[in-house]
Amino acid sequence: MENLKDKTAKGLFWGTINSGSTQVLNLIIGIVLGRLLTPGDYGIVGVLAIFIALAGTLQASGFTYGLINIKHPTDNDYNSVFWFNISTSIIIYIILFFCAPLIANFFSQPCLVNVSRVLFLSLPISALGIACNAYMVKNMMNREIAIISVISLIISGSSGIVLAILGHSYWSLVWQQLIYISIFNIGRYYYIPWRPSFSIDTEPVKKMFSFSLKLLLTNIISIINGNLLTAIFGRLFPINSVGNYTQANKWSVMSNSIVTGAVNQITQTVFVSISENREREIRVFRKLIRFAAFLSFPMILCLALVAQEFIVVALGEKWADSGVLLQILCIGGAFTPLYGIYQNLIISCGRSDIYMWGNVGQIIVQLVIVFTLFQYGITTIVWGYSILNILWLVVWQFIANRLLGIRYWDVIKDIIPFLIISIAAILAAYIMTSGINNNLILLATRAFIVGVLYLGTMKLLKVKIFEECLNFILSKLALTKHQ
Repeated sequence: MENLKDKTAKGLFWGTINSGSTQVLNLIIGIVLGRLLTPGDYGIVGVLAIFIALAGTLQASGFTYGLINIKHPTDNDYNSVFWFNISTSIIIYIILFFCAPLIANFFSQPCLVNVSRVLFLSLPISALGIACNAYMVKNMMNREIAIISVISLIISGSSGIVLAILGHSYWSLVWQQLIYISIFNIGRYYYIPWRPSFSIDTEPVKKMFSFSLKLLLTNIISIINGNLLTAIFGRLFPINSVGNYTQANKWSVMSNSIVTGAVNQITQTVFVSISENREREIRVFRKLIRFAAFLSFPMILCLALVAQEFIVVALGEKWADSGVLLQILCIGGAFTPLYGIYQNLIISCGRSDIYMWGNVGQIIVQLVIVFTLFQYGITTIVWGYSILNILWLVVWQFIANRLLGIRYWDVIKDIIPFLIISIAAILAAYIMTSGINNNLILLATRAFIVGVLYLGTMKLLKVKIFEECLNFILSKLALTKHQ
């Protein structure tokens, strides 16, 4: 038990370091590129996001989760999944290559023919690293993942900025993505001992197929869910409007990814290892929920508070329309990190079918919202999405209750205190800074006040999850200093 507890703590620590450092780098790179490029440039690449995401999901086919869900996967298991991913990615790329003119015609953007054919190369490149990623996640190599992420972001981000300065507009975003994936894969192979072989055995893929197929369908639904608005906006609204939404959504996703990335790197591995002990599994689940709520609510809701000032200060007035959209997305996005914990719990129980239907139900409701509200404009649709994102947690909790007996009241007790304290700190900061007119000063002051009030309250109330995190960080610093 102590060994697993220590591994989980280290995994969360390095997962948080990874997510935090990569998002800080993304913040810097995003600000620089946002100032160099236009909403139209982001719109061009943004409308292709759904194709990249769907194709990437098809090539992975849910086998990453399939490998992680095996208690002791062999080299043959990884090799089988590797060659399946490679062959699938080549087929998908060929199909998308010839579909490029249709995509360009659909969005009325002729330049998308060449852009999509180059950007879609990310599929066969990323396929080289899918099995490696499963290996690293399964073995909780969070420290190594963090190092690779930082190096990949620095190199790809610098390349994108240089290309943007040289006037390559949206192509700088295309090459940034390709370089990032390539460097990340090189790093994966550097750290792991496993290597693919030409001794190809399809049996492991066949054994995982039923479990992975449901995950594949679910992931497709999730991708549609996450990218649906961009595709619809690209068809219904001017490309600049798509760019504004893409920019707002990017910052919202970056903010909740700090927590989601940290938690998702270890949750399924931990749940699988303790799946035979229900009581312990519930305890671990509740602790992860508290950890996610502790970080997510103050951080993402604070971004909602300063969204307008952040966009104007960081990117300039040309992106001002993104501010309101970012604010709304953050309200719903604050609850997103909780989703991953529920979903990984359900997957670890071997119920990929329930996981699939939970996502199917959500996207059906979201489609209803889109087609009901699209006549009222982008802002109204985004409001509908964010509200549903909060309410749908009730569905995941219902499933968790039926599967493992996790009680509603226990979860409410776990997350509501963090939500209330976060909102109180945000309201206090808003009132205390209402007389400030300078955007930069207002942004910095509000963020500082929220941080001080929230952490001060945690310390004053002696909140256990806060003290555990603080003690773990202090012990790490002490160990580093001693060494």
